[in-house]
Amino acid sequence: MRALVITSGHGLEMTRRPKPRLSRPDQVVIRIVQSGICGTDRSVLIGKFPATQGTIMGHEAVGVIAEMGSQVTSVAEGDRVVINPTLYCGQCNPCMRGEWNFCVNKSGTEVGLDYDGSFADYMVLPCRFVHLIPDTMSSDRAVVIEPLACVLNNLEAGDVRATDNVSIIGAGPMGVLTAMLCRKAGATVALFDNDLARRELAEHILDFDNTPVQMFVESATMPSANVVFDTVGTQLETAMGIVADQGRIVVVGFNDKATANVAPLAILQRGLTIVGAGDYNGRIFPRAINLAEKLPLERLITHHFPLEDHSDAFDLLSATGTKHGYGAMKVVLTSSRETP
Repeated sequence: MRALVITSGHGLEMTRRPKPRLSRPDQVVIRIVQSGICGTDRSVLIGKFPATQGTIMGHEAVGVIAEMGSQVTSVAEGDRVVINPTLYCGQCNPCMRGEWNFCVNKSGTEVGLDYDGSFADYMVLPCRFVHLIPDTMSSDRAVVIEPLACVLNNLEAGDVRATDNVSIIGAGPMGVLTAMLCRKAGATVALFDNDLARRELAEHILDFDNTPVQMFVESATMPSANVVFDTVGTQLETAMGIVADQGRIVVVGFNDKATANVAPLAILQRGLTIVGAGDYNGRIFPRAINLAEKLPLERLITHHFPLEDHSDAFDLLSATGTKHGYGAMKVVLTSSRETP
């Protein structure tokens, strides 16, 4: 099968791999239909997030069950599914407490980073990490369910309510999804990004229900907010300047190289809460699927590319150094047609 593999020097290469086989009776083989490019994938290619050489990248995926082990009863061959890439062992102390998102046995289980992912024609997973999607849901909507689960996890960590004023730093896919969900919760939303293309795309995507979102070019002009989301992962200091006293800051974005200078006394005296939500717990995934039925997630997708054109796809996200600025919001790699 075709597969996009992480190479040395933060590269990505199209290669041929054997189609994955079932090795356990609880596993399924999924024929991948399409996969979204995540900010983490981009971060790997620009050296801001670690990954294992030789691993097939990709983790935001929708597909069709192609094969199933003898113990699998939750799905059947031909079922359309979305994958939950946050794997857990089920046996360590956090897992035994139901805290699957804090599983301590993560080595070799990070889908698309050190466990073969979805930028390929097929992938294999235990059946507990695949979920049926409604027949009426398009693949373009379903492929955004995994990032939606991430955002839902962060909104709950930030305890967003209808009475909140929310400021979101970063108008990329996670920022726009955060704005969608905060508006659905009834909160007042402001969005900041210094990239013109991102701001324009965000305004277009969010223009679907006559609920305004204020857009800001500079963080210094943003209004004070009692909840601030840093969807970039490098903007904690900026968030400290925006958040109101007794407010909450939620760090959403992943950046292995980021650091921040924060005065502990300011946190103490201002009564601030800084939240790291961690990965989402698997229990949130079915809720994200139900929520996806009510949100036009497909509006985030601006481009589709076949696997062979992955370089052009990452160019649009400024991940390969050949373009300046962003030219896309959510970019999707297509592996196969909807029908075999």
